[in-house]
This record gives sequence, C-alpha cells and structure tokens, in this order.
Amino acid sequence: MENTHISELLAAYAEGELAAPEHALADAHLAVCAECRAGLEDVSIGLRAVAELPLTTAPDAVWNAIGRELDRRADRRRAARWLAAAAALLIVATAVWYVRRTPGERWEVEGIASLHSVGVGDWIETGPMAEAKIKVGSIGTVDMTPHTRLRVITAKPLEHRLSLVSGRIHARITAPPRLFFVDTAAGAAVDLGCEYDLVCDREGNGYLRVMQGWVSYEWQGKESLVPAGASCRTRAGHAPGTPFFDDAPAGFSEALARFDGDGSALPALLATARQRDTLTLWHLLTRVTTEADRLRVFERMVSFAPLPPGVSRDHVLSLDRAALRQWREELAWTW
Repeated sequence: MENTHISELLAAYAEGELAAPEHALADAHLAVCAECRAGLEDVSIGLRAVAELPLTTAPDAVWNAIGRELDRRADRRRAARWLAAAAALLIVATAVWYVRRTPGERWEVEGIASLHSVGVGDWIETGPMAEAKIKVGSIGTVDMTPHTRLRVITAKPLEHRLSLVSGRIHARITAPPRLFFVDTAAGAAVDLGCEYDLVCDREGNGYLRVMQGWVSYEWQGKESLVPAGASCRTRAGHAPGTPFFDDAPAGFSEALARFDGDGSALPALLATARQRDTLTLWHLLTRVTTEADRLRVFERMVSFAPLPPGVSRDHVLSLDRAALRQWREELAWTW
C-alpha cells in the first residue's frame, strides 16, 4: 500500500468491512495520501446519501396519473420508459425535498444538569469546576474541561462543526476524514480520523496535540498536517505553527518557537533536528522566505532521507506540489 492507491478498498473501509490488519494499513495510507482521502470522501458521501433517503409512499394521485397514462398507451415499451422516468423524477424530488428540509441534528450533552442536548447555534459553557461531554452525532465525542466555551455551528450527517472560543477540548472521532471541524480564531482543526486536544485562550492563541491519527490545521489556504505524537502552536490571525513531535529535543522545539514567531533561529533548528524531525523540515520547505534557506532545509532533509524515485532536487526547490506530496508520503512511514 505504500506506493499504490487503495481505491478498490475504499467502499469496504467506509462500511467497516475490512479486517483489522487491512484497516490499519488503510488508515496509514489515508493519513498521507490526499488522493485516496478525496476518494474516500466521495464514497462516504454516496453511501450516506443513499442511507439517508427515506422510504416513502407516493401520493395516490401520482399512481392514479401513472395508471391512466399506461391505459392510454398501447405500446408497452413506451409505457415502461414513461413509468421509469416518472419514478426517477419522484426519487429525485423526494431527495431534494429531504436534503432541504431535514433539520440539523441535536447532540447529547452530559455533565450539565440544565442542558441535555444541543443543536445549531447553541452555546455550551463549563464553569470553574464543571466538565461536559458532547456526543457528536454518531461519529465520536468531545470532552470539555472547566472554563471552556464553544458553540455548535453545523450538525449535519456530512458536516459536524464546532467553534471553540476559549478553553480546552478533547475530541475522539471515528469517521471518514473531513466530517468533523473545530473553528478557532487561529484557524480550523480538520479531523482526519483521530483523537486530539485543542486549547485556545481568550485571545485565540493555543495549541493542538494529536494522540491518534492525523489532524489538518488550516488557515487562509495554509495547512499544518499533524500526526499522532505531534503538536503545533496556534496564534490568532497567523498561519498555524509548524508541526513538531512532542519528544523533540528541547533545543529543537525552542528554536522552532522562535522561527514561528519571527523567522529566526533556522540554523539552530537545522542543527538540532533528528531524522524523525523531517516532519517539521518538510513543512519548513514552504515556510522559509529565501531560496538559500530552502536549500539549507532541503540539504538537511536529504541527509536523513533520500528523495523517492521520480522526485528531483529541482522539483522540491521549486515547490512542485506533486513532488512535495510524494516525498511527504514516503517520509510519513518513518513518522
């Protein structure tokens, strides 16, 4: 699965039909392959759309009209085509009505005596000694620690979205990628099937720490991909911080904090990097501001991991998106 796509497994993956070893390998591949994640999202949307269409009985007037039309037509094949078209039209009309009229879900809440469920637009706030648990539809849970305030933005089968104003949450999500989102003043945490902590102070600054799976932290077209065991710092009104592994040497994480703050400390950052820190270095390729600095980052990376077949030095230094993605997918097996 390292070098090939898993298109033929996506339906079984979405339906939970893969054996545990295959499921684990698919998880690992999806974490690093944007093309297969997009395919899984398409498959999931189709499966959910079919599952959500309600069984319905057409009004008698519809069937009476169909019957009268059939009686008037001697050509049975033409009648069959008309019936099929009418049935298809009824299904499409029902689906459109259902999508437009289905109200947002309500999610169960535990830990707040006066609040048992929430829907779109509702606020949830915990006091100095209180905690709460939100059951996010059927895809997971969100634990709120004391002094946390958030709001439900969207509660639909294909989009579950919260806005974290301040405090700390712990999310456990078991769903296809990009169904669960948490907005903050510093961007949006996009779930790729995972477990994570998200912290945000009243100014919108904080951090993301991932325990399982992957999270994409996104802001104005910029992205930090954070795998299990890694974190990134967040600042309101700025691009998400560069991801780093939590076990990184102290000198490395301190240098990264300075780099994210004002662009300094790149030499110290490169000098203290380990092989595993290619996670951070890969992100730095697009974040340094000069070609000379990009070359320094590149040379440090290839000292740890050679370029994969088909990817050249020029591809990387010119920030060719396909080449960068291919190298990341190769590196991710060591992260």
